Amino acid sequence: MGTALRTADVVVVGGGIAGASVAYELAASRTVTLLEADRALARHSTARSAASYIPGHGNAEVRALIAASGPRYARLVDELGTPPLLIPRAVLQVAFDADGERVLAADLAEQAGEPGGPQPLDPAEAQRRCPALAPGRVRAAAVVESAADIDTEALHQGYVRGLRARGGSVQAAAPVAAIERRGDGWRVRAGDGLVLDCAEVVDAAGAWADVVAGLAGVPRLGLTPLRRTIAVLSVPDPARLRGPDPALPMVVEAAERFYFKADGPDQLLASPADETPVQPYDARPDELDVALALERVEEVTGLGLRSVRTSWAGLRSFVADRRPVVGAWPEHPGFWFFAGQGGFGIESAPALAAIGAAVVTGAALPADVPIPAAALGPSRLRLTAAPRSPEHP
Repeated sequence: MGTALRTADVVVVGGGIAGASVAYELAASRTVTLLEADRALARHSTARSAASYIPGHGNAEVRALIAASGPRYARLVDELGTPPLLIPRAVLQVAFDADGERVLAADLAEQAGEPGGPQPLDPAEAQRRCPALAPGRVRAAAVVESAADIDTEALHQGYVRGLRARGGSVQAAAPVAAIERRGDGWRVRAGDGLVLDCAEVVDAAGAWADVVAGLAGVPRLGLTPLRRTIAVLSVPDPARLRGPDPALPMVVEAAERFYFKADGPDQLLASPADETPVQPYDARPDELDVALALERVEEVTGLGLRSVRTSWAGLRSFVADRRPVVGAWPEHPGFWFFAGQGGFGIESAPALAAIGAAVVTGAALPADVPIPAAALGPSRLRLTAAPRSPEHP
C-alpha cells in the first residue's frame, strides 16, 4: 500500500481508556486522530481491570482525581449516551492480622475528613455484610459506601463514539513506527504507510509510553510496568455470596495482599494483588499467582474454593512517585505524556482526561480538580526519591 499523508492538530497514541478519554476531550477544540497498534481497541490494561471505583484509593493526588471523577461519571451518561457507568457496590477494607490493622489505622488517619473515603466499621458488621468472610477472621475493618463497579466497556465505547461525533478519527492496526520533529510540529509514521503531520503528539500508550517516547527521541519517564493477575473462582456454596446489600461488597485486604468480589451468582473475581516488574508485553497470568489468589481468599473465607474458571493478567504502569504524568518535558514542547495511571486509570479517567486536554491546549485547569499542573508534569520526576509502597488495585 502506498503512503497516505494526513493532517491533524493532535495525534493521540494509544486506544485504551487513557487515549480514548483524552482524545475525546481534546476533540472539543482540536482535530484529533487516535492511533492504536492492535486491530481492536482497549485489549490490554483497560479490558483486564477489576473495574472498580473506590474513593479513598491511592495517594492524595489520585484520591482527588477519583473524587472529582464521581460527578463527571454521572454527567457522561447523558453526554456520551451510555447506560449508567457506576453500579453501586460498597468496598470493605479488612485487616486479618496485626500488619493489616496497622496499615488500616494509618489509612483512616490520613484520610480523616475527606469526603467519600473509608469509614471505620465494626468487624462483626463487616462479616455480616459480607457472609463470604469466615466468622471470627476479621480483626478490623472500614467501609467505602460510595464505591461502585464501573461499566468499562460502555465508558470506553462512549468515549470513542463521542470522539467520532466531534469529528475525530480512529485508526486501529496502526502501530507507530517513527515520530519525527518537523519545524514546530511532528510527522508520525504508523501502520501500513500511514503518515500524519500534526502540531501535537499525546503519548497515551500505557505500558508502552516510554517506547513511544523513544521513537520521538524524547527522554523516557522511567515507567515500570507491573503485572497484576486476576482469577475467577467457582464457589461451591453460592448462598454465602448473598448478603444484606444488593451487591456483595468487594473485600480489599488492608495491607494490599489480595482482594475479591462476587462475579455473578456463583463465582468470585480474585487477585493476589501481585506487582511483578516486567517489560511491556501482552501479559499472561502466572500459574503460581493464580494459585496464590485462591489460597489467600480461601484462608479468610473457608468457601471451599478449588476450581479456577478462567484467569488473566494486565499491566499497571507507574513512575517512581505513583502519580500520573500529564505534560511535556520543557525541552521537548508538543510531545505530551498522558501516562503512569497505574491501577487507577479507569476510575480517574473523567477528571484526568479533562486535565490532560487543558494542559495540551493551554486552557485553565478544571476548577473541580484541585491539583496544580506541576504536581503531574514530568519535570517533578527529576527530583523524585525512591518509589512509594504499592497502592491497592
